[in-house]
Amino acid sequence: MRARRSPGHLPSRPTWRCQACGIAWPCSAAKLRLLAEYRRDRVALLVYLATLQAEAGEQLTRTDPARLAERFLSWARARG
Repeated sequence: MRARRSPGHLPSRPTWRCQACGIAWPCSAAKLRLLAEYRRDRVALLVYLATLQAEAGEQLTRTDPARLAERFLSWARARG
């Protein structure tokens, strides 16, 4: 018998909460995973996150778009 795996730190649509920990996605674990996965291509990470932000904006219509930009993109920008 196989043990059930817990869901990964992925977004649950249309609420955009983490499937694993229930907080607003991207959670800290998702951010760390994404930074590792895209460590050699920060631009691709930002394009991916902007695409998800646009999708979330269509579903989270009561959320200020500026807050979504902060939530989805600000943490992933390269530090100067």
